[in-house]
Amino acid sequence: MSDGLACLSKHNFSVHKTALCRLVAAHRELHNGVTVSSASSETHTFLYFAYGSNLLKERLQLKNPSASIHCVARLKDYKLIFGNYKGLASDRWHGGVATIENSPADEVWGVVWRMNVADLESLDSQENVRLGAYSPVEVNVKTRGQELNCRTYIMNSCIYAPPSPQYLKVILMGAEQNGLPKNYQEKLRAIETNKFEGPLPVCNITSISPLQE
Repeated sequence: MSDGLACLSKHNFSVHKTALCRLVAAHRELHNGVTVSSASSETHTFLYFAYGSNLLKERLQLKNPSASIHCVARLKDYKLIFGNYKGLASDRWHGGVATIENSPADEVWGVVWRMNVADLESLDSQENVRLGAYSPVEVNVKTRGQELNCRTYIMNSCIYAPPSPQYLKVILMGAEQNGLPKNYQEKLRAIETNKFEGPLPVCNITSISPLQE
């Protein structure tokens, strides 16, 4: 084989290998339940629907810097609730944390964030997926007549518990920051808390460590 043909063969092998790697990566992303879109051939993103403390930009971007707001959206036939995985109280928030459950005729408002797939592991870690506290699911949310398929998280083995005032404040800040409907914000303000008054290790909202949703 001539040097020219040898170089061409090596080049073709390299091209096929690169294409194969991309197909494998795409398969893994789909297997993990992530809806992937290509902003370019090198940038893969997914949509994440946040309804709890991750409504607040500063809290989400602390460990997920790629997150950028896509839109405000509504999830039908679900309601927002608070509790703890297997009844284990949150050491950070000193109360129940947010999750959602099926509830016909109810709705949950939240923020759809566009994120790089590179932040997926960090987001799963924040939601304690490996520990089994939350499971990632895909939901269809509506915004301005459009339906979007998004990743979100639902708590497993949830035992109901009211949130601390501090935790609810983070959610309210995020709801106001992103312009969720006023009537929904009023519903959030009306949520009963556990009236916890002790100090929290997350006093500075803009430097919150990754916690449960």
